Amino acid sequence: MAKTRLINSLGVALCLMAVCVSGHATTKGLNQIVTPDIQPLGIFSTSFQVQNAAIGNGEQLQLELGITRSFEVAMFQGFQPGQSVFNWELGFVQSKSLLVSTGMLGIGNGLKPQPFLEAGYYVGRVFGIAGVERQDSVDQAVLGFGYQYTPKALITFDYISGNDNFATAGVTFTLTPNLSFNPALYVTNSSPHRVYPYGVLSWSSKVW
Repeated sequence: MAKTRLINSLGVALCLMAVCVSGHATTKGLNQIVTPDIQPLGIFSTSFQVQNAAIGNGEQLQLELGITRSFEVAMFQGFQPGQSVFNWELGFVQSKSLLVSTGMLGIGNGLKPQPFLEAGYYVGRVFGIAGVERQDSVDQAVLGFGYQYTPKALITFDYISGNDNFATAGVTFTLTPNLSFNPALYVTNSSPHRVYPYGVLSWSSKVW
């Protein structure tokens, strides 16, 4: 069953990529937290993520699509182990500088969904994010920071409170108008602190 879900997910990704006619890529997004900016309308993103098993599913495919200007959906298909989860996000404030969004993470596969509420303030080449995410009936603080060092390099830091969570540091490189790569390091909040590698390669295109 897991193998069938994986094949179907890859098929959907390849079919949507095949009909894309024009590209659009941004360096939005941090290493571990959701950002309050919504995937642009009609933009489809496919990402392949590899990370240490201590962080989560060792290998996974993410599909993300902007349904409207204020609503997006995403699906994660894990390989090791095989599992499928869904996310959605609604942006109810999406001005040039101030963004506020809410949503639900980790729907399906027997997991307990994680609601979140976040706000971000974007000014010039710098942005900051703060919010709360509910994990296993416990509210966790969410913080993020980004600096657009060059038009093609975004330096990011983010943090989720709680002993089972992490602080991270990474860089998102825009390699082409469609392709980006985000390597990062995760540091455990609990002591002794351990460091784990993470990387994700993303392709974005316009489907309508």
